[in-house]
Amino acid sequence: MAEGSRKMKVTVDTNVLFSFFWAESFTRKILINSSLELITPAIALKELKKYATEICKKTKTTEKEFEEQLKNLKKIVKFIDKEDYECFLNEAEKISPDKADSEFLALCIKNNCLLWSNDVILTNQNKVKVVPTADIVDVLF
Repeated sequence: MAEGSRKMKVTVDTNVLFSFFWAESFTRKILINSSLELITPAIALKELKKYATEICKKTKTTEKEFEEQLKNLKKIVKFIDKEDYECFLNEAEKISPDKADSEFLALCIKNNCLLWSNDVILTNQNKVKVVPTADIVDVLF
């Protein structure tokens, strides 16, 4: 990357972050090797922790391994506090097809970036571009 050039910022949805915990997943490889600046609302961290037991069960990993992977994920994806994008929440709530995803859209609006998500319902608005994992490679190259 040329000096002074900036990485493209991308907001990552929790459904994409869940895939990080599968050791051989395509999504994990993209997250680890991407040249993107990956951000997500801090609420995503709460969601990951909330489903930790389920993730461990599905990935056949221990709680300790989950915590280790979570540490690795935090080195790759920056978790942004709500205060940082709070003033965009109203606008995001108005356009969000699912109110639970408003914080992700607010972060996108604030940073003028796309949302990497496999949640098709999020494409039912026209303010934020939503890109599924299958198409993220096109964004990278």
